[in-house]
Amino acid sequence: MKIAEKIIAIKLRGQGRSYSEILKIIKVSKSTLSLWLKNVKLSLAQQRRIYHTLKQNNAHRLAKKKQQIKRDLTKKIINESMREYGQMTRNELFLPGLMIYWAEGDKTTANEMVKVSNSDPAMIKFMMRWFREICKVPEDKFRIALHIHSLHCNGDTKEFWANVTRVPLIQFHKTQIKQTTLKHRKNPLYNGTCSIRVYDKNLFRKIMGWKLGFQKKYNLFNTTPSFNG
Repeated sequence: MKIAEKIIAIKLRGQGRSYSEILKIIKVSKSTLSLWLKNVKLSLAQQRRIYHTLKQNNAHRLAKKKQQIKRDLTKKIINESMREYGQMTRNELFLPGLMIYWAEGDKTTANEMVKVSNSDPAMIKFMMRWFREICKVPEDKFRIALHIHSLHCNGDTKEFWANVTRVPLIQFHKTQIKQTTLKHRKNPLYNGTCSIRVYDKNLFRKIMGWKLGFQKKYNLFNTTPSFNG
């Protein structure tokens, strides 16, 4: 029997150390350690301390596991959409919408939100068609956010963009109004900026994969997006 190790283990347990903490110091099996320490009594404070330590460790392991699952899923979706890039180009809508998203869309990997913003009604109308026909976004997943200057604040703005997007007003976010020092509208036809939003991380990853497929085809690789969990 490892007498010296047993003495150290009992001393550490008496200090309120958990089995996991002791096993990092004493290289024995957990069953052996359990046999050595079966008669060591812990105070209530020590029991609480071990309980909270185990809880924190379990939470950390769970978070790391979820992080790895997210990385694996992201990699899988991106690789699949990269491979399907060529097939997708058979649809004449695909490339124009992808290029618009590359230029105007949100590519922030931190929140992975699908978002395109523009003040041109024709572009917004086209992108709504692209999301519907190419991305197969369900109608109830669309959200619309408007950003307008105080000069353009009127009751017709939401209705205007509702007609352009064919999204019901109930799916509009609260309009963001920016104050301006101007006293007159320079463009009476201007209706602010419309932002199409789809809160779907997997769609975001798919679009990024399509973009990488385009870059691969035309040898445009510079950097690839980093998807950290």
